[in-house]
Amino acid sequence: MIEFKDVSKAYTPGQPVVSNLNLEIRDGEFFVLIGPSGCGKTTTLKMINRLITLTTGYIYVDNKPISNYNIQELRWNMGYVLQQIALFPNMTVEENITVVPEMKKWSKEQMHDRVTELLESIGLDEDDYRQRKISELSGGEQQRIGVVRALAADPDIILMDEPFSALDPISRHNLQKDVADLQKKWKKTVVFVTHDMQEALTLGDRICLMNEGQIVQVGTPDEIRNHPKNDFVRDFLRSGNIEAVETQTIEQLIKIGYLSAIKPNAGTVQGSFLRNNDTIDQLVLALAKESEVFIKDKNDQVIGKVTQAHLLSYLAETIAIRGEAE
Repeated sequence: MIEFKDVSKAYTPGQPVVSNLNLEIRDGEFFVLIGPSGCGKTTTLKMINRLITLTTGYIYVDNKPISNYNIQELRWNMGYVLQQIALFPNMTVEENITVVPEMKKWSKEQMHDRVTELLESIGLDEDDYRQRKISELSGGEQQRIGVVRALAADPDIILMDEPFSALDPISRHNLQKDVADLQKKWKKTVVFVTHDMQEALTLGDRICLMNEGQIVQVGTPDEIRNHPKNDFVRDFLRSGNIEAVETQTIEQLIKIGYLSAIKPNAGTVQGSFLRNNDTIDQLVLALAKESEVFIKDKNDQVIGKVTQAHLLSYLAETIAIRGEAE
């Protein structure tokens, strides 16, 4: 368990960026810190592994103050994933993943087996990717390697600071799925910073909404969505466009003009199929593998097709709308 007791941080005396935080993060929990820019969420995250030193109060990990840990011991038990990825470009995928295990003097056999396990867990063929240079990978692949590198030495806690915000919508969606699956599989405690309310609602077991260095509300996604504490929470939910994209159907979004579709030419209907009452979540997953997907109605008739370009256009518009709201 991670516990904050009366924690404050001030870079300038008398001007705290985080004030009197009292918070418990449970073992095995996916805990999300969210709020507007400058609210103190990243400072809160970085105080956990002492990248930033708290000014007053105490942070405990497993009932022991973090100041009582050897800093190397503390950080070895905390994986860390950044938005900037921060992989070593002159090293292979395997060498990047095994940085901490090597420092902990794991055997070569242990490290080899761990790399195999981790690459398989994110759907990358170990024979194909193990010896690749980082520069040969796409942005999404690099961020996947960043995630499994944080897991490599089997830490109890994973800290993630807006790890997907620089990715395209499809890569971001797929990585969200990967991280959620990995967290459930290995039961790690994840502390995740984001400014995207939809991402928080999708991933978090509990969400901590912050503003001006203070906690405004902590709760499950349903509690936050259905029982916002005050106008700030309600406004933040609205600005985040919280009607879940994955619950909207393909047919709904085509009808209201948010998603384009075209009717296929006769004799060209070959490939993947979805129903018009399938969700956008299913469409995203299908178009991550195929360039186009055909849509059928309830009578099993093909009524159109949606391409990757159509989906990207829709997602880009959704992001633009959110940006205007913020």
